[in-house]
Amino acid sequence: MTVLRVRRPQRAAGPSDPGPMPGGVLRALDITIARRVDGLLAGDYRSTVLGDGTELAQVRPYAPGDDVRRIDWNVTARTGQPHVRVHLADRVLVTWLVLDTSASMAFGTADRRKADVAEGAAIAVGHVATRRGNRLGVVTFGDTGPRTLPPRQGRAGLLGLLGAVGRETDRAPVGATSLGEAVTRTAAVAQQRALVIIVSDFRGPQDWRRPLTALAGRHDVIAVEVRDPREQELPDVGELWLVDPETRRQIRVDTRDASLRRRFAEAAAEERAAVARALAAVGVRHVVLSTSGDWLRHLAAFLSRRSR
Repeated sequence: MTVLRVRRPQRAAGPSDPGPMPGGVLRALDITIARRVDGLLAGDYRSTVLGDGTELAQVRPYAPGDDVRRIDWNVTARTGQPHVRVHLADRVLVTWLVLDTSASMAFGTADRRKADVAEGAAIAVGHVATRRGNRLGVVTFGDTGPRTLPPRQGRAGLLGLLGAVGRETDRAPVGATSLGEAVTRTAAVAQQRALVIIVSDFRGPQDWRRPLTALAGRHDVIAVEVRDPREQELPDVGELWLVDPETRRQIRVDTRDASLRRRFAEAAAEERAAVARALAAVGVRHVVLSTSGDWLRHLAAFLSRRSR
């Protein structure tokens, strides 16, 4: 089942912003994401290269030219011969944000559109992912001009993200979205082990299962699914024309039919359950954010649970 947009009666779109993002919640998100990726942040991320770092690779006899500050005095005292500690080099964390900018993301019947929630989640993650010299890269998909922005550090990385999000909102949508293509593109550009956060409504064919399995085998992947309440149930408002925003397929339904509303809700629930099962099967953790209510606190709570 594809996402449907009500064509009649017309309804004004939700506010074109992510809603309130209070500093206190962003600071909490800072802490929870930091804990969540604690093993990957700078100073804790394992490298195969020897150099400055915190993880011990070996202890070996001292050789002329070695830094005397790296002498291991305990081993030196036991053996009677100077030994030095050699560490694995630390590397910064690279985060890849895979952002859905397809037509289905423009749907919204509650406090805001799905695109607004996705934009807010992208900004919140970008706020944290560019700290401490870490780098943020962006992959967008689903519109006329999918983009791949290479990872950048600090404020430059965050500004690049904000610029990409702003440009994508003005682009005309194309046909059915291919998340599988975006996942494949991400795997091709993510050379070192990274944190990959996919923000999408996960609508359309599940062409992403095989490439996502390969991606999750090399990287830590989080799926952020964005939903709207009206995608899960039909209101009793008489006859409606429903339009698939990506394929433009139309269908007329009579929402006064209780049996129809029940079948729609059951089919919608099963479709979302199938997405959750597919993500779990490939080892990807999954959180659902709604266009109704405080999505930011929900995201922070999910990441806090993962960190514990």
